[in-house]
Amino acid sequence: MKPLELASKYLEIFFGDGSVEPMIDLFQPNMVFEGPFFQGLSAREYVDSLKADPPSNSRYKILSSYETESSACVIYKFSKYDVSTTMVQQFEVSESKISKILLVFDTGVKNRLGWRR
Repeated sequence: MKPLELASKYLEIFFGDGSVEPMIDLFQPNMVFEGPFFQGLSAREYVDSLKADPPSNSRYKILSSYETESSACVIYKFSKYDVSTTMVQQFEVSESKISKILLVFDTGVKNRLGWRR
């Protein structure tokens, strides 16, 4: 799959029915995740963190996206309950799998959404 296809599939699973385990097939085993509230150094560590604190009751609407040969970037409106914020995720890809995800958003909405560190 191309980078943007992988990113789209990731978002479908993340915001899907609550089962995040299938996304592990999209990742390199040593996939790195960097975000404001979580940093991980393996695909298993990241998926397990989502299982422990699932992204339930959340939605997204893509505002913009683009890709290069080895990366994709998706800008979207994230909503949970009655609060929303713009999020940006950059996906680096190698050998047709996601090798790194960088998540950026305004952490000021943390208290309103009840997100935990």
